Amino acid sequence: MTLLALLALVLALIPAVLAIGNLASLRAPRPEPGEGLVSILIPARNEAANLPATLAAALASRQVAVEVVVADDHSTDGTPDLVAARAAEDPRLRLLRVPPLPPGWTGKNHACQRLAEAARGDHLLFIDADVHLAPDAAAALAARARRGGAGLVSGVPRQVTGTLGEALTVPMINFLLLGYLPVPLARLVNHPALGAACGQLVLADATAYRAAGGHEAIRTSLHDGVQLPRVFRRAGLRTDLVDGAPLATCRMYAGLAQAWAGFSKNAHEGMATKRGLPVWTLLLFGGQVLPWLLLALGDAGALAAATVSLATRVAVTAKAREAWWTVPLHPVSVLLTLALQWNALLRPGPAGVASWKGRTYPAA
Repeated sequence: MTLLALLALVLALIPAVLAIGNLASLRAPRPEPGEGLVSILIPARNEAANLPATLAAALASRQVAVEVVVADDHSTDGTPDLVAARAAEDPRLRLLRVPPLPPGWTGKNHACQRLAEAARGDHLLFIDADVHLAPDAAAALAARARRGGAGLVSGVPRQVTGTLGEALTVPMINFLLLGYLPVPLARLVNHPALGAACGQLVLADATAYRAAGGHEAIRTSLHDGVQLPRVFRRAGLRTDLVDGAPLATCRMYAGLAQAWAGFSKNAHEGMATKRGLPVWTLLLFGGQVLPWLLLALGDAGALAAATVSLATRVAVTAKAREAWWTVPLHPVSVLLTLALQWNALLRPGPAGVASWKGRTYPAA
């Protein structure tokens, strides 16, 4: 075995070993009937196409009482009219008009903060407007928070991909999470750096949310999945991750262009930093792409690393309930992810400036 093949094997084993522990520890929480109220909170800006299915799923929640509040964030489509019409049919649904965006806030965080202030529930379940909850999801997440004493519980919904561009980008969410975050350690050590969540599906205990400062504490951020659990942990509150695939589904982007723009907007708060991205490049390229390049060049010693890499992706794909046909695309997905991150870091213009939903934000 050549030195490069040995290096590739070592780098492939890192996510493989972490994934074994994570896959064993991540479980979907069991629903339990609850006496409290869960507020399902949905920030919406031009989401008329997504909301009918999202509202129907949220209002179909069972085993726990729910209210559903939609924050219309200055939509220019039929979002407010759609919600108002549906609210006239179901008193559990309310429409909240979001005030103008104050300086220093990003749109989603501002809408979520206003939603939390209007909510009446003991638990606040923040979901994106394209997330379809399973009937027992709200009860299961609230039960997990009660049983485990966590101030925040989150999981990654099952990601639906409809195009090749989505299939090359979206599955990397679960691969990065399950392959590089030690979830069992994060449950034992309440360090902020080990905090993680998926902004598509976040349940917070209402009292803990207010004690941590809520979304106001991350008002400049574009990456609530990273920043919100860290704020909770800095306040001494526990956060937890669960298997979100049985709890909800989401098609977060439609095509490669949307995926590229969406993942680019918060890259600077994730991988795309001057210190972090070279390390991520070594880990991902060395462990997930290099083995296949060496095999193509005739280095049979790289077969072990390639096997470990592929087996890890298969295991993550099975856990996340994602499309099997995306597995052979894994090396290409890694290359595209790295290209996206390097483009975000090196592209000309003010560092960290991002545009999303018709708004432009400076670096946090």
